[in-house]
Amino acid sequence: MNGMLASVSNLDEALLMQTFSVDIVDLKQPTQGALGALPVSEVAAIVSRLSGRNVISATVGDLPMQADLLVAAVQAMAGTGVDYVKIGFFPGGDWQACMDGLVTLAQKHRLIAVLFADTRPDMATIHALRSAGFAGVMLDTMDKNLGSLTQLMTLSELAQFVGFGKAAGLLTGLAGSLTQADIPGLLPLQADYLGFRGALCRQHCRTAQLDAGRIMQVRLLLSDAGRLSRSENLQSRRAELNVIVG
Repeated sequence: MNGMLASVSNLDEALLMQTFSVDIVDLKQPTQGALGALPVSEVAAIVSRLSGRNVISATVGDLPMQADLLVAAVQAMAGTGVDYVKIGFFPGGDWQACMDGLVTLAQKHRLIAVLFADTRPDMATIHALRSAGFAGVMLDTMDKNLGSLTQLMTLSELAQFVGFGKAAGLLTGLAGSLTQADIPGLLPLQADYLGFRGALCRQHCRTAQLDAGRIMQVRLLLSDAGRLSRSENLQSRRAELNVIVG
């Protein structure tokens, strides 16, 4: 199944996404970087307003890989009641120390590690994240000027990422300046969700106002794919039964 993650930067945008029944409402501030964070108080207010009717994730910001900083930020964001806390694994710093520092929090909250395609992440990191108790892993782009995820990595490489994540028992996600044109190629990879921001905005600009028409188009593309997949599975099952009964 390819669920839809839609990033929003304020309450009005979150309420708009709620009307489209997106699978994950993702709270972040795109003007503040790849994973810019909203203030904890604002996130808490949005969580309260959505009243448990949506799965909600939130980023902790473009932070350096320092265990004390990450632990404090994750603890604060997890306290808002979001379902998932997204943590960017940026170049430099001590990744292992950060993962070790988050082990206790990972036992209480669902943490999603975000790796970046433009840094050519080591797939072995996925197993280390699982050992640290992370609930999921996502692939995104750090420098939005370099192009979309599908321009930075081949479909074969993306399939390998999803395969490693699923083999480790983690929730998997793909994002990074994705467009509607990217969807058909990514659907067969069967990531748990595809993430969007720019594709949902006017002029395809991630810092611009959301466009209801674009949101609907992406939602329909993913919904149609889900219905097609279920139909194909049903047809396959019927074919199997016809063989069994002769």
